[in-house]
Amino acid sequence: MTQDIHTSDGSAVSPGRGLDRRTVLRGAALGAASPLIPATAATAATASATAGRDEGGDRAARSVSFRWLGTAGWRIDVGDRTVLFDPYLTRFRTGLFDGGFDSQTRLETDPAVVDEHIGRPELVLVSHSHWDHLGDVPYIARTTGARVIGTETTYHLLTALGVDPGQISVVKGGEVLDIGTITVEVVPSLHSRNKNCAYFAPGTLNAPPAKVPGTIADLPEGDTLAFQVTAGERGPSAFLMGASDFSERAVRGLRPDLAMVAVPTATGTTHDYVPRLLGALDSPGVVVPVHWDNFELPLGGSPVRDPAMDLDAFLAQVGKASSATRIVVPDYRTVYDGDMRPASR
Repeated sequence: MTQDIHTSDGSAVSPGRGLDRRTVLRGAALGAASPLIPATAATAATASATAGRDEGGDRAARSVSFRWLGTAGWRIDVGDRTVLFDPYLTRFRTGLFDGGFDSQTRLETDPAVVDEHIGRPELVLVSHSHWDHLGDVPYIARTTGARVIGTETTYHLLTALGVDPGQISVVKGGEVLDIGTITVEVVPSLHSRNKNCAYFAPGTLNAPPAKVPGTIADLPEGDTLAFQVTAGERGPSAFLMGASDFSERAVRGLRPDLAMVAVPTATGTTHDYVPRLLGALDSPGVVVPVHWDNFELPLGGSPVRDPAMDLDAFLAQVGKASSATRIVVPDYRTVYDGDMRPASR
């Protein structure tokens, strides 16, 4: 069975024919030319994702929308409530993508760029504490008052960076948090590893850091989480990953409607990553690849691939492992409904 892969403009391509980069990103260029659509405008377009659901408690699900913030990041709007996941928007240069990586690169946040994309968040979910996941969270927490949910390491780093400790909820994985019309399930997870079975800035913090973090090396990974966010009582539910590894036992039984899956590097060492993950998740209806873009280029343009990530191979593996799954390759500017279809349709 041949599986279609959908880009943001609704076109379909076959992974077996070699996905052309221009085809994948064509919808991104079209979306980048249009302004962001307010969450309220997406409400009517979500009917396809909620057909057959009950009225009443599931009205929130019909107003859900998703925006990809690049890297692993997402903005999820459920009615007038906003949840952010790993919102890294400033995207400053470290040399990672041009062979000149500098671990002493200074941390920075561009308030104008961040404010353009985040709305008024109530919750910020953090998978782990590397700079391309945590970097803008201190500013977001301080200026919006949003509650941050993350690891103990995230807690200590954020408090050192001036965030009110009362805004931060420390989790370990296994918690199921009822937050009104939104349910957040915290899933213990793992960080991806390179060909040497290692990764940048490992380690955890069980106490405040010795100095205020100032460089990307000052932000250790600090354990990794995944999250499943469900709108209303019957969904849609979205499984959110910040790194391309996972605990098979921890994710088994989640059965999300949507799975935002981190693309592995070509030299990754996670055994049978795609088939094991999709099998444990019981073949989600929609898979959305994330963390495949160059996150040191501005968010406003079309996504440019991280050369270390083999997106084409990942798409082919998803098609082979779960032929009934629909794949949506996201772009930065499209607002998607609860079925991951462009909400402007």
